[in-house]
Amino acid sequence: MAASSNPDRTAVVDGDLRLTTQQLSDLADGGAGVIAQSGAQHVAYVGIGGAMLPTLIFASARAGLSFTPLNYRLSAEGVQALIERLPEPVVIVDSRYRDMVGESSKRVLLSDEFLTAARSAEPATEGLAFPDPDSVAIVLFTSGTTSKPKAVELSHNNLTSYVTSTVEFESAAETDAALICVPPYHIAGVGAALTNLYAGRKMVYLPNFDAQEWVRLIDAEHVTTATLVPTMLDRVVTVLEAGGHDLPSLRNLAYGGSKVGLPLVRRALELLPNVGFVNAYGLTETSSTIAVLGPDDHRVAHSATDAAVAKRLGSVGQPVPGIELQIRGEDGTVLAPGETGELFVRGEQVSGRYTEIGSVLDEDGWFPTRDIAILDEDGYLFIGGRSDDTIIRGGENIAPAELEEVLIEHSHVRDVAVVGVEDPEWGQAIVAVVVPTVGIDPDPEELREHVRKSLRGSRTPDHVVFRDELPTTPTGKVLRREIIETLKGLHA
Repeated sequence: MAASSNPDRTAVVDGDLRLTTQQLSDLADGGAGVIAQSGAQHVAYVGIGGAMLPTLIFASARAGLSFTPLNYRLSAEGVQALIERLPEPVVIVDSRYRDMVGESSKRVLLSDEFLTAARSAEPATEGLAFPDPDSVAIVLFTSGTTSKPKAVELSHNNLTSYVTSTVEFESAAETDAALICVPPYHIAGVGAALTNLYAGRKMVYLPNFDAQEWVRLIDAEHVTTATLVPTMLDRVVTVLEAGGHDLPSLRNLAYGGSKVGLPLVRRALELLPNVGFVNAYGLTETSSTIAVLGPDDHRVAHSATDAAVAKRLGSVGQPVPGIELQIRGEDGTVLAPGETGELFVRGEQVSGRYTEIGSVLDEDGWFPTRDIAILDEDGYLFIGGRSDDTIIRGGENIAPAELEEVLIEHSHVRDVAVVGVEDPEWGQAIVAVVVPTVGIDPDPEELREHVRKSLRGSRTPDHVVFRDELPTTPTGKVLRREIIETLKGLHA
């Protein structure tokens, strides 16, 4: 559609490589031919992405095969274990990661070799039936921070439902450009490639994030929209605070991937008063975003004197078109607004299907997210963290997010994660792991008292420990299990 509508529009910028929509389509055609000739049953990719991601998404689809971008940040053993779970894959790999792949597949192509072959190959589209909308288009492995990574299956229908319900075709202006620095193996990377192409927006890739380079590219490519995870937003704010950057072309800045501290959001809003901020919440199993807090909501909440409206700045907004939400109690009953429970979602973009496991949707098509959440009276969704992260202290269930939201507001706290560690008396003790504000040496008792003033005494951290930084995934999710491992043996 993009190539037919505007074949000469620049679709992708990746370093020195620039591709029009027609060139990208031709490359995908040739790539499909290379894939078909390999005799493979699946396509895997190990690399930093950039132009390779949209090329392989469409080349794989045109060859009638499922596609899996893999996490190149894993160990060689980790990457090989995932490849071995894929059926007869052809593995396309950036040269720097070739050794990681080892002998896990008998079909391995370097990315440069694939692109060279794709430019001269005969297209594989002749005679191929259009893919069944319910067939698997993309398989993504979950991060597996608490268990063996699950292989999430996203159908063509899941993905196209997400794209067509959230984006209008060719709705972007001719000069619009998106700066993409989320990794290719994350659903946000896949979603960005599809939605920006569909909208008619130039995609500028920054595979290796650097805040100074991010700011430079915004100006150099006249970027109008960008997406960041919390750790990236923090670094960009640091660069902006140093001065000299107004980012005049930037109109929208989306953030997500994990919870963002409100002081950081407020600071970003103040530094970029003419930018529309978007908080996007979604899961791999839901084909990306299912709820959005839009620009107007950000500005209204930021300046609100009404406490209920101001609180919305900490929400992920309201569901996108085509998505239904329910909050359920432990007994499965649907809860009223303001009550805390597990978030369930339903809609065409929701897969809820895993290789080797099958569908986990209930009989009415609802997917259990395992996220603790609240819907307020006006339909704004507040995420309270994963159910797996709940701390049980003296028989009382405590959501870490509740304490984190209080602690992050203290001026001496730059970042914080609250976890539970084994405790002989209480079952679990509450530990606040704090990254202090630069140049500050906080008093643990002052931070405990700060929490005690806002929450019940039973929710006061038993311990406050300090770290230079929190361990996170590339998409900003705090690795709580890793933190807990470093705290073993800590008792009251």
